[in-house]
Amino acid sequence: MTYYESYAVVLGVAIAGSLLVAVAFGAGKLIAPNRPLPEKLTTYECGIDPVGEGWAQTQIRYYIYAFLFVIFDVESVFLFPWARIFERLGYQGVWEMVLFIGILAVGLLYAWKKGVLKWV
Repeated sequence: MTYYESYAVVLGVAIAGSLLVAVAFGAGKLIAPNRPLPEKLTTYECGIDPVGEGWAQTQIRYYIYAFLFVIFDVESVFLFPWARIFERLGYQGVWEMVLFIGILAVGLLYAWKKGVLKWV
């Protein structure tokens, strides 16, 4: 197989994927029933008619909770490969993980001291 033939495989897979998506959307458009009644075209929130304006402020603490969750969740994923090869790492691997968990603990302590974790 030459260099350019390997790109032909990638191009073939991209074309096949595009065709699959096009066929799926086309079949959905042909098969799905279409009865646009006025009741179906109105807006709603959780099954009830909307009341008031569509603009609402969201408090920043929700984003902070989500951001902290993502940080600690992604960093905790690093514990699984480490646990898998724990015996081969020896004491150096243990101390590196102690340092890693210590940094996580300092970050969590900092967020706690700043009052970020209070749900008030």
